[in-house]
Amino acid sequence: MCGISGYIKLKGSVSEEDTRIAEAMNAKLVHRGPDANTVQTVDQVVFGFTRLSIIGLSNGMQPITNEEENLFLICNGEIFNFIELREELRKKGHEFRTDSDVEVIIHLYEDQGMDFLNQLNGQFAFALYDKRRKKLFCARDQMGIAPLYYTRCNEAFIFASEIKAILEHPAVKREVDLTGLDQVLTFPGLISPRTSFKNILSLENGHYLEVDADGKVSDHEYWDLLYPGPLENNLPESYYIDELEALLQQAVRLRLRSDVTTGFYLSGGLDSSAIAMKIHQLEPAVRKDAFSIAFPDAEISEAKYQTIVAEAANAVHHTKTFHFNDISERLQKAIYHCECPIKETYNTASIALSESVRSAGIKVILSGEGADEFFAGYVGYRFDKMRAMNFFTDEAGAAEEDIRERVWGDRKFIYERNFKAFNEEKRNLYATAVNDIFDQVDCLNHPVIDKRKLNGLTTLQKRSYIDYKTRMVDHLVSDHGDRMALANSVEVRYPFLDINLVEFSATVPCDLKLNDFTEKYIVKKMAARFVPPAIVEREKFGFVAPGSPYLLQHHCEYINDLLSYDLIKRQGFFNPDEVERLKKIYSQPGYKVNVPFENDLLIVVITFGILLDTFFSSSLKQYK
Repeated sequence: MCGISGYIKLKGSVSEEDTRIAEAMNAKLVHRGPDANTVQTVDQVVFGFTRLSIIGLSNGMQPITNEEENLFLICNGEIFNFIELREELRKKGHEFRTDSDVEVIIHLYEDQGMDFLNQLNGQFAFALYDKRRKKLFCARDQMGIAPLYYTRCNEAFIFASEIKAILEHPAVKREVDLTGLDQVLTFPGLISPRTSFKNILSLENGHYLEVDADGKVSDHEYWDLLYPGPLENNLPESYYIDELEALLQQAVRLRLRSDVTTGFYLSGGLDSSAIAMKIHQLEPAVRKDAFSIAFPDAEISEAKYQTIVAEAANAVHHTKTFHFNDISERLQKAIYHCECPIKETYNTASIALSESVRSAGIKVILSGEGADEFFAGYVGYRFDKMRAMNFFTDEAGAAEEDIRERVWGDRKFIYERNFKAFNEEKRNLYATAVNDIFDQVDCLNHPVIDKRKLNGLTTLQKRSYIDYKTRMVDHLVSDHGDRMALANSVEVRYPFLDINLVEFSATVPCDLKLNDFTEKYIVKKMAARFVPPAIVEREKFGFVAPGSPYLLQHHCEYINDLLSYDLIKRQGFFNPDEVERLKKIYSQPGYKVNVPFENDLLIVVITFGILLDTFFSSSLKQYK
């Protein structure tokens, strides 16, 4: 992965000042690409690039051009099937100038225009300028692993891998997007195209932008996960298990392609263990490095299971013991890098983990995220089945069902919580000025997903699609994954998010994902072939990092400052009396918020306060 940034200048000619602006944008992305950086201008387009050298070490610097030098590409990410694509392109007469994996993008575009995107198996965000057509194309991968942000103002169309780079352009105003804040409170996190910054958008996964020289922007969806609706299980179970294993093995094989050393994360759970054992099967003679977080509290530490897998995979096992005071020490850094409030503190453990990787001199890590969303790995899937079997009843009233209809197109579908009741909690938390415009702020009054895509799906398929769109893309593999790893110049790769494996998951019958009440049934069946039994047979362990009660009970000074009555009142976003009430409850010795069934409201207030401190002026007035 790398850092990309740039803009199309819409007024006047490109000058030395534009080079200085691009250099300032680049400087904010040096953690994404510490190995080299450059600025280049083409026509009215200014490119910035910071490089994390992984493939094509000696000649992979960007921008990359075609033979005629009328196409210019900067790309953050990896194209894992580049070897196969390159061979096909060479047969057609294309000449390659570098050993870089992303050079295939240029030549595919020459052949097919932007219709080539679904031939890419990778994680990428790129900007490609076509000098002949005077058009800029910006694309984000199918799973949204690589982020890309953009904004349009009178002076320029501006884009970057991270918002902090966009903020370096002098034409960009810093304003809070309150609906973004409301999304974080309501859902697992932000949902593209929304961000925490007004008028700065996140390009959705599976989308690309076409930008004309005059700054006109059109957004195109080129991929989405489509479920076929109810499936008949006409094939034997063994077929699905065999196919899943073959696809996982190929996904791991592709993600081991690198000119630098690779390692893997090891949590002790099923998914990361399956990745670890597949790596060992594919490269048994290569002793890989495994990285784990352990906790001093034996009740929540998974160190025992991590050790079992590390030994079975013959890995060099690096374990970092994460003490909970590490949360307060890293929380500000985590918010700086993820650029949004968060509703739990586990990002701080993730950033500590990538510190450990970088200290070991490793740049590339494989990780196990993605299986829960596509193979029914969360407790919500069981709850849906229990409701269908009348184990308990849904007592929502008409007002709650109206909200569900508006958001999901289904009056009976429950996601996360009772939205109507939670709106009251949010109203209590918000300041009067925010409540005065609550209908505008309320994220449930804005499209969350394209609910038409849920038509005709089973309940399990609906939940899977919504989890993928609202939990996985912009939270688990963006603010929690990409940003916490690249804060320390580490690239994370996700075999379970391989495009072929994900598309196969949509064809797997629901009873092979949730079998009776066994979550990820088919993944467990597959893993039983090569993962130690102690891992396959253990109950799913849902670790929840200590939240704001822990921080309050341990009297962290800067946390107390962020929650001070006067500061909360002066900022004007939250109700200082409600914050005080919650502080008294959360500060009681031993008090814990029962996440995910209860809401840790104060951790959002705290991390939003850090966001304001980090990116916004202390004299914010727009909502007072």
